[in-house]
Amino acid sequence: MSLINKEVNNFSVQAYQDNSFKTVTKEDILGKWSVFFFYPADFTFICPTELEDLANKYEEFKAAGVEIYSVSTDSHFVHKAWHDASDRIKKIQYPMLADPTAALSKDFEVYIEADGMAERGTFIVNPEGKIVAYEVLAGNVGRNADELFRRVQASQFVAEHGDEVCPAKWQPGGETLKPSLDLVGQL
Repeated sequence: MSLINKEVNNFSVQAYQDNSFKTVTKEDILGKWSVFFFYPADFTFICPTELEDLANKYEEFKAAGVEIYSVSTDSHFVHKAWHDASDRIKKIQYPMLADPTAALSKDFEVYIEADGMAERGTFIVNPEGKIVAYEVLAGNVGRNADELFRRVQASQFVAEHGDEVCPAKWQPGGETLKPSLDLVGQL
């Protein structure tokens, strides 16, 4: 079953950001673009490379009107401990959401019941709180913030220009397509 256009359920979770704890709710994601970046656990191997990659690109995401939310089933206290202990994780400025009850992981259908952890899932959520793009990878494959940023930009473009679509490898300012019934017959 596809999660495209699924509205994110109401939620309220603790987060670690800017050396403090705070609450993040569904209301916080409405009205702007969001990326939910699920990963298996703090203090692991691939996860810090991915989260550092996102941290290095965070200003570009913010400039595009996008908030990043990293999510694991660890508590906000564990997020703080990891942040304090790891040079890579110290670079993170975006909210690190705590999902110890797996409510978010289950809502986004990435929860691995047997392990008590989430799959590596990346979800682009529009300002209305609906999932417009996502990918879920095996736990042993890392993701790329540059490609994620490109997909966010393409999702934003399509939302603004509903009659145009973005082809493979599209970049902002690049050529788009305008599907029409006339073109379908030529395929």
